[in-house]
Amino acid sequence: MKLLRRIKLTIKRIFDIFTSGSALIFLIPIFALIGVLIKLDSKGPVFFVQKRAGKDGKPFHTYKLRTMVDNAEEMGEGLREGDPRITNVGRHLRWGIDELPQLINVFKGDMSIVGPRPTLLSQVEQYTDEHRRRLEMKPGITGWALVNGRNKLTWAEKIDYDIWYIDNWSLWLDITILFRTLWIIFITREGIYGEDGINTGYISTIKEKK
Repeated sequence: MKLLRRIKLTIKRIFDIFTSGSALIFLIPIFALIGVLIKLDSKGPVFFVQKRAGKDGKPFHTYKLRTMVDNAEEMGEGLREGDPRITNVGRHLRWGIDELPQLINVFKGDMSIVGPRPTLLSQVEQYTDEHRRRLEMKPGITGWALVNGRNKLTWAEKIDYDIWYIDNWSLWLDITILFRTLWIIFITREGIYGEDGINTGYISTIKEKK
């Protein structure tokens, strides 16, 4: 079984390299155009770079297109629909386009196309031993929690979905998640914001279940 899993993970990595590499070649001119729009719209860098926890908790820097004013994280936690910290261009990127630079992370090997979403190191410090299991696989651009509610889920629910993914992972499940992700991002655009249009900051609800 271990050999079979290693073979499947190798196929997963090959898929990640091929998909991310091909997509990045196609997206370079699009990133350039969006970058110009971001710079014209507000002061600050084109990319939002933040340290996150990868597989087994190993730190790495993840990339996103900046959708908020520079240093927005210093202005408080949480996020709501219509938040004044979101830039004009950013409002049109937050439905999923802002995550595409993470294809760089996938190509480098820090992330996978599909997996638990990368979390902050400060959040990992509050994990129970059970919930640290979500770090057993590389984080992904999309994942099981994203296609089952996204930001409408509580943090505890998101982690439970991630652990379910770890326990039930298969190549077919990854394909299913990819198709569901495309439907959510391009058709329904559900879950960008939580209940009542609010995305709460990280709350230590993961300690509710021990």
